[in-house]
Amino acid sequence: MKVLITGGSGFIGSHIVDKLRERGVRVRIFDAMMPAFRQEENIEYYQGSILDFNALLFASCGVDAVMHLAAVADVKDVYDEPHYAEAINVRGVINVLESARRAGVKRVIYGSTTWVYSEADCDNVDETTPLHAPTHLYTATKLTGEYYCQSYSKLYGLETTILRYGIPYGPRARDGAVIPTFVRKALSGESITIAGDGSQFRKFIYVEDLAEGNVLALQSIAKNKIYNLDGKERITIKQVAETIRDLLGNIKIECAAARPGDFSGKNVSSELAKKELGWEPRITFKEGMRRYIDWYKEREQKRKLDWEKIDDVIKH
Repeated sequence: MKVLITGGSGFIGSHIVDKLRERGVRVRIFDAMMPAFRQEENIEYYQGSILDFNALLFASCGVDAVMHLAAVADVKDVYDEPHYAEAINVRGVINVLESARRAGVKRVIYGSTTWVYSEADCDNVDETTPLHAPTHLYTATKLTGEYYCQSYSKLYGLETTILRYGIPYGPRARDGAVIPTFVRKALSGESITIAGDGSQFRKFIYVEDLAEGNVLALQSIAKNKIYNLDGKERITIKQVAETIRDLLGNIKIECAAARPGDFSGKNVSSELAKKELGWEPRITFKEGMRRYIDWYKEREQKRKLDWEKIDDVIKH
């Protein structure tokens, strides 16, 4: 089996690559960025934008499934650049679906988000919960992608699986995400600033657990289904800051104004994924944070050593 991963050089995508390879699945990456986390020669790499339909069609030929993760994933980036975000998050999805259809791909797995529940009437939600018009542009783009997937399944018979991710964290995370930002500030001796009173919660999901869920979604039972892949623990933003303080020492925590359109949090059930896919999170939040901080320190130490060596390298 061969799987194409759009955004395979990124945070979640690179971990999915690792999980697929552990099972002997051949991998092809399509991404605008060169892979930064591995150098194996037997991983196929196609560099390009998902807005380039012909390049995407070429990359889709000869694969059995496509995992579509390429997206503008930071809600702040969507808020700041809505036109660009719409192009990537909406037009990019239909490019992936159409290229898969034309190339004869059997399955497309789409990385969506639990933010789609942000306007739901109830606090406890699952895949059957009625959804309402979103207030945030990020949610609007991801919901549109879901609707495109469902339409392609019904109109063209293309198998699609929609995965609604919780908030991922762990090694290789984008430096601008909330947890990496908090860790960087803490290690630099700066205070950690939380939006609002910090009571908004997430059920953060460790990235390796999330990657495992994507791999399990290749099973035949998952065709034309929607699954939530969320964490088990309700963690407030304030608790995130306090966990980092517990692991790193006495860090000052401050409060600032809340972000526009911020998702206050819902209790998202992942029971369907457990029942049908055999998936559930394995890593506790505190253990995941410890692993991430260890990785972050190791990365920063390597960067420091590389710069310390540069004079000798250049002179010789």
